[in-house]
Formats: sequence, C-alpha cells, structure tokens
Amino acid sequence: MERLVIEGGQPLSGDIAVGGAKNAALKVIASTLLTNQPCRIENVPVIEDVKVLLEILSQMGATVEAVDEHAYTISSAGITDPKLPLDLAKKLRASIVLLGPLLARFGEVEFPHPGGCVIGQRPIDIFLDGFRSLGVEVTETETGYHCKAKKLQGSNFVFPRISVTATETLMMAACLAEGQTVLKFAACEPEVEYLAEYLNQRGAKIKGAGTHTITITGVEEMKGGDTTVIPDRIEVGTFAMLGAATRSTLTIHNCEPDHLAVPWKILHQAGVKFELGSDSVSILPSETLRAVNLVTHEYPGFVTDLQAPFTVLMTQAEGHSLIHETIYEGRLFYVDKLNKLGANIILCDPHRAVVMGPSKLFGGKIESPDIRAGIAMVIAALVAEGKSQIENVYQIDRGYEAIDARLQALGAKIHREKESA
Repeated sequence: MERLVIEGGQPLSGDIAVGGAKNAALKVIASTLLTNQPCRIENVPVIEDVKVLLEILSQMGATVEAVDEHAYTISSAGITDPKLPLDLAKKLRASIVLLGPLLARFGEVEFPHPGGCVIGQRPIDIFLDGFRSLGVEVTETETGYHCKAKKLQGSNFVFPRISVTATETLMMAACLAEGQTVLKFAACEPEVEYLAEYLNQRGAKIKGAGTHTITITGVEEMKGGDTTVIPDRIEVGTFAMLGAATRSTLTIHNCEPDHLAVPWKILHQAGVKFELGSDSVSILPSETLRAVNLVTHEYPGFVTDLQAPFTVLMTQAEGHSLIHETIYEGRLFYVDKLNKLGANIILCDPHRAVVMGPSKLFGGKIESPDIRAGIAMVIAALVAEGKSQIENVYQIDRGYEAIDARLQALGAKIHREKESA
C-alpha cells in the first residue's frame, strides 16, 4: 500500500490538463462487447478502475492492445463464456455495466455483486428490473446472479430514480434487442449522450440521449469503431476548487466548461474568481470566499462527485454553509477526517452537514475513504499548514491519473511512499 505525503501551504500556479472522463471511458470500453469487430478508444485515463476493467475483458478472452499510454484497441471476438471473473468484478462496481452488452450478445451472463466505493447503499435492483423488462430471467446464486434470455425483447421501462450507470447499461442491452425500447426518467449526463453518439456511429439506433426519454430501436448487429473519450468534468471542477481553496492562479486545459454550468454559478456566488474559455478555465486568487449552501442533484445540477471538494472549499469561506447530499446517504461520512485537520463541520444526519468557516487547517494523518473524498483530502492537505499523510491512496488512483506528478508540476510539495507495515 502507498500513501501521499503533502507539505501544505505552498503557493501553486501553472497549467494543468484534464484527462479523459473516467465515467465515459469505462462505459465505452464495456460497449466493445457488443461486437466481434475491433474498437479503438483514445484519451483513456490511466487510472486503476480502467486497468481493472481491461483486465476483466482480458481474462474473459478479449484481446486488449495498448496503442499508447492513453489508447487501446479492443476486440471481444475471443470471448465465448459470458461469466465475469469473480475477484476482479467484486473490486469494481462499474463492472456491472458489462452486463447489458453481454446479455445483448450472448443472451446470458453470470456475475457477482459488484464492489466499489463505500458511499452508502447502491442496490442493483434497477438493473435487475430493467433486465427483466427485456425478457431476462434473473436467478440469485451463492456468489451473485445468473441472467439468461433466449432473445432480448424491447420494452418500455421507467426508472424509479435517475441512475446514470443503469441508463447506460440498459441502453446498450437494448441496442441488439428485438423491437423498440423506451427508457423513461433516464439520466441525461454528458457521458450518456457521448456513449449514445458512439453507439450510433457503430450502427445503433438511439434517439433522445441527453433527455429523460431515450428510444432505442434494436438492430441485428453492431460494428466496431473509433472514439476519443470526452474530458472529465469531475476533474475540471476538482481542479477549480483546488485552485480556489489554495488561492492559486491555475489554468485548466482540455476541458468542456459547458458541462459544469451549475457549479460555475455556485462558485461565483462563493466569490471564486474565474474566467471561462471555450476549452479552458482560468482560476484566479480570491480575496474573500463566501459561505454558500449546496444541494447536490442529477445533471445538470451540482454533481455529487464534486460535493467533497466543495466542502473543503467551504472550510475556507466566511460564514456557515449547509451541504445537502441528496444522492448517496453515506457520502458525508468523510467530514470527521476534515475535522481532524482543524475543520469545524457538524454532521447533522447522513445527508446534511454544516460547515463553519473559515477554519485554519493543520497537517495530520488521514485515510482516503473513497475516490471523491480522497481527492478532497488532498485539497485539504494542500491548504493546511504542515505535513499531512494520506493513506489508502489506491482509492484516489482509481479516479485520478498520476495526481502527485500533476500537482508537483503546479508547485505542490507532494510525493508518494510505501506505507509502513
């Protein structure tokens, strides 16, 4: 295991480039299972979650060839057994997105209950109900589930709540189903729209992606195709809040600022100074930060994945701010770790926390509990006076490529080392 060691309170400045979107790359990699033909995917982030997903495909019989560090050619022609490797699939919650393509192509899949971040209950009932609506017989096994269908049948399916991954999984399954499928109350995140565009390029017939109603007309077969993963909007917002919290001058490149309209509005209300370009954002030092209440929401609202970095930012703002996490009931449990560094945060209940600022943060030893809270710990350590140790850095590496090297380029005093036994 590794830890990050950070000497906080250092001035940061410079340029930082955004990588490919984690939540888009994982889904387009899964979509390669819909065809025997090769697919080339570029701008793939070098993160642990991508490595695990590619290893799952390899163990199942797919050919995964690295074109370069950020590009792969994938062919699933060699897959004959639609059974997910137990140990790997349990490590990665995103492995559940493989089920839709596997059911569409093979009519059968066996899988364990997926793993991932511990941020509250994330049941897979939506996925199973969606599969049943397509004519799939679902059987619970000792280790997970077995799904089987002679041929997927188009249907009308209403999501009981918005789910990005369930929307993408059922959308891919419906591509090869007989007849028409209508998904209502579907997620409309940019990653969903991007995946639909890529699938249509490869022969799918999908309409309405980017809205809450998606219509898929099944086709006989899908072909291969090339794509470039869209920029990671979560990285954009994270780096913006990092710059604001450390009162730095940063320019964020290779991004799509339009994907974060609501976060920009909230940051403006908080007194953060920034300038938006067509594919860049400049963060300028802010003299005074103001406390702002926050409510997370599905797109185009304030994305839950930026809630933890924003909470760190609010520890440096004047006044009291209420953070209301509406998506996951366990996503605020990291605040006790920020309090160990000197923050003044009261956890009201699993969904709400009150941040009282500004607080002077001091270095300390903390652990990364999940991907997004982990990067928030990094931001807090950069703000804090003194040295911090952040353990369980694997959780951060799951979502952020070479974060230590990228921050070093901005002037941060950060390095990684082996955790002592």
